[in-house]
Amino acid sequence: MTCHKLIRLAYQKLSSTIKFHSTLERTSNWRDLMKKELESGKYCTSNPSTDPVCIYRVPSSMLQVEPKAYRPNNISIGPFHYGAPHLQKMEMLKRKFYCRLFGPSGVNGAKLEEAFKFLEEQQVNARRYYMDEIKLSSDEFLQMMLVDGSFIVQLLRDLSECEFGQVPYLSRWMLPIIRRELIMLENQLPMFVLSKLFELTDNTQANSEPGTGLNLKALALRFFYPLLQVDSDNIPECEEKGDELRGHHFLDLLRSSVRPKLKGEKPRGSQHHMIRSVTELKQAGVKIKADETRKILDISFGRKWGVLMRELNIPPLYINDHRGTVVRNIMAFEKCHKECNPDVTTYLFFFNGLINSAEDVALLHYKGVLHHSLGNDYAVSELINKISEGVALDKNESYLHEVVNGANAYFGSFYARKRATLVHYYFTSWVVGISTIGALLALYFTVLQALCGIADASMAMKNYHFGSLLIEAFRFPVRGIPSTDSKGIHNSKCGDLCREVRDLCMEICLTE
Repeated sequence: MTCHKLIRLAYQKLSSTIKFHSTLERTSNWRDLMKKELESGKYCTSNPSTDPVCIYRVPSSMLQVEPKAYRPNNISIGPFHYGAPHLQKMEMLKRKFYCRLFGPSGVNGAKLEEAFKFLEEQQVNARRYYMDEIKLSSDEFLQMMLVDGSFIVQLLRDLSECEFGQVPYLSRWMLPIIRRELIMLENQLPMFVLSKLFELTDNTQANSEPGTGLNLKALALRFFYPLLQVDSDNIPECEEKGDELRGHHFLDLLRSSVRPKLKGEKPRGSQHHMIRSVTELKQAGVKIKADETRKILDISFGRKWGVLMRELNIPPLYINDHRGTVVRNIMAFEKCHKECNPDVTTYLFFFNGLINSAEDVALLHYKGVLHHSLGNDYAVSELINKISEGVALDKNESYLHEVVNGANAYFGSFYARKRATLVHYYFTSWVVGISTIGALLALYFTVLQALCGIADASMAMKNYHFGSLLIEAFRFPVRGIPSTDSKGIHNSKCGDLCREVRDLCMEICLTE
C-alpha cells in the first residue's frame, strides 16, 4: 500500500510540473505574439492626421436602414465591389471607354506607357486611401484603377462636348443611373489618380491659353451638382489653383461645394433640441422664405417687421432621388471621416425637425423651399424622417445652433405661444377662420341686441309707478317686455336690426 501511494504522489507531482511548464510556454508565446504585433506596426498609426484613408465601407447601422442607397446595382468603381456577378454587364462598357481614351489610333495612345508607370508607382499610396485591406492582386488592382479611371475621365469629356446632354455612346436610361452610382461612398476612386489621368489626356492645353483648359473638378461638379439642386445656375466655381474645393474623391468634392461659409469666433456650437415643425413656426408668426441666391446649406433666422415677427430663410431643396442616395452617402462619409465637420448631417436633422407630416411638406412646397418628384407629400415626409435613422447627431458641432436655438427661443416667448394657440385652435384654415369670425360677430350683435333691449325696457318703464312695476313683474312671464310706451309707440328698430344680423352670423357659422 505504501508503495502504491508513493507512486501516485510522484505521478501527481510530475503532472503538475508538466502543466506548469506548458503554461509558461503558452504565456511566453502569447507575449511574443503581442510584441511582434507592436513591432510590425500594422495597427499603429503615429499621426492620425496624416492617415490618407477617405474611402470607407458604409457603417452597418446605416446600411440596414436603406442598403440600396449605398450599394451599386449596375456599375462598379473601385475595389469594394470589383468582380461582383450582378455588375459584370457594365464591364464591357467601361472597356470601350478605356479604348476610346487610350486607343493606339487615338491622340492619347502614346500616353499609355506614362499612365502605366504612374499607377505602378502610386499603387501603394492608392491602396492606403481605402479603409479595408484590398485583397486584389497587384495586377488586378492596377487594371481596375486604369479601366475605371479611364471610364470616368472619358465620360466627363464626352459630357463636356455635348454640353452635358445626351451622350451618344450611352443609352438614355444609363446616364442617370451612372451618375447616381458614381457618387456612392463605396464606389469612389482617389482624386489624385483621376487628376493624373485627366492631365495626361488633356488635349486642350496645346491649343488654348493657360488657365482656359478643361478642369476635372469643374466638370465633375457640373455633372453631380444637379443631384442636389436641379437646373441650378449657382454651381460653385472651381479653380485648379484654389484649395477651397479640395475633394479626396467625387463625393467629398460635392460635399465641399455645399459647405456653408461660417463667420464668427465660434461658428459651430451646441444644439440640444430639434427645431419646431414648420407648421408650428408658422402659427407662431415665423415667415418662411425661399432664398435661391444662397448655397443649399446657408440658412438664416432673424427679425422681420419689427420686434414681434421673425423670418426663416432657407435655400430650395430638390428631392428627385427616391432613396435620397446623395445625402445618405454624404452623411455616411461625414460619420466615417475624422477630418470633416458633420454639416450635411446637421442640415438633414434640421429638415427632419421641420417636417413631421405631409402638411409640413405641402407648406414648404407652397413656399418654394422644397421641390420633389416622389408623387405625394407623405412619401417625402417619410423619406426625410427616415434618412436620419441609424445616425446620432453630434449636438456640439452644429453649424445651425444659432438658427435652431433662436427659433426655439422665439417659439417659447409669450407672444409666440399665445399667437400659436390662437391660430392652432381658431385659424387653422380659411374655413375655420370664417367660422370663428362669424361666431365673434354673432356674439357681438347678441350683446348689442341685449343692450338695445335693456334700453327699450328702461324707456318703457319710466311712466310706471312702483305698484304697476310690481304687477308687470308678475305678468312678465305671460306678457313679456312691453313694446309700447305711454304714448303707444315704441322704437325697437335697433333691437330688430341686431337680431337679424345675429341670425345671419349664426347661419354662416352653421354653414361653414
